[in-house]
Amino acid sequence: MLLVGKSRSEGRAIAIGVAFLLWAVLFEQSAFGGGPPAKSVDPGVAAKVGDQIVTLDELEKALAPQLAKLQDQKFQLMASKLEELIAGRLLALEAKRRAITVEELLKAEVTSKAPGVTDTEVTAFITQNKARLQGQEAEIRPKVREHLVGQKLQETRSTYLAGLLQRAKVERFLEEPEPIRIPVSAEGAFAQGPKDAPITIVEFSDFQCPYCSRVIATLKEVVRLYPKQVRLAFRDFPIAGLHPKALKAAEAARCAGEKGKFWEYHDLLFESQAQATPADFKRFAEQLKLDANSFATCLDSGRHAAAVAADVQEGTRLGITGTPTLFINGRFVVGALPLEAFQGIIDRELRRSSK
Repeated sequence: MLLVGKSRSEGRAIAIGVAFLLWAVLFEQSAFGGGPPAKSVDPGVAAKVGDQIVTLDELEKALAPQLAKLQDQKFQLMASKLEELIAGRLLALEAKRRAITVEELLKAEVTSKAPGVTDTEVTAFITQNKARLQGQEAEIRPKVREHLVGQKLQETRSTYLAGLLQRAKVERFLEEPEPIRIPVSAEGAFAQGPKDAPITIVEFSDFQCPYCSRVIATLKEVVRLYPKQVRLAFRDFPIAGLHPKALKAAEAARCAGEKGKFWEYHDLLFESQAQATPADFKRFAEQLKLDANSFATCLDSGRHAAAVAADVQEGTRLGITGTPTLFINGRFVVGALPLEAFQGIIDRELRRSSK
């Protein structure tokens, strides 16, 4: 009897254990996404809403400006870090050749050879940067000197590395990825340069934006350097919240454009941003010898208000949040970049078009 009882107890224990394990498996499946395999989903689909789908392509197009910025930032970071790593390798190889440490090499070739900073240089720097320096001169002079010493050390280091680079065999294989391009129309915009140019720059700008005025000279130089390769088109993006007078300025430029004087008027507006009343706009027209009555009628009627609003709407759709924003063959570029940056992009685009 005792043996039979024990067998039944063990049987019940086993049954309970099996049931518990089955329950645990079912719980794990329900809690952690188990169960029957889900239906296969097209890899190009990001989401489904009822019988409607959101594709990855649609998602990427909606985020194109942001993704373009991130891609460019990633490449610039990698290119910068690559140069840093190359410099480190060059210094290590030269130190090894001379049987000294890198620190000893830098001390001998950089620290000991960097020119000193004179009191005259410190005074000149303080005078030139007085508006942005805070504190008494006696307090800031040591900081300025330290800053200038650091600059000269960096310049001496860069010169030394340039010499090592000339003597070394360095090959770079890092390539810029194919850029994300955003289709932007220049149709109907005021433009200069050949229509069949391989490079089209579409600029969205605000006549009251100080950064926009800074890029004007650079873009003029771009057009001068690439007379047959670049077409520059101007579109309006006045930011009324920051520059309430920019809307009317954009209309005024279009009124001048009716008489073939858009670019001349464009330059006057950017040169005289502080003068931005309707009376100023009419005076600019007189300076360009435009018919005063005709121009005033155009400006006062608001004839071009809808066209300016349409540009703003299109810029907003493209993801523009500030000015100047430019699209170089659809490549998203923000800010008053230096000429060298524009040249780098344009030259890369020309190489691509020639392949």
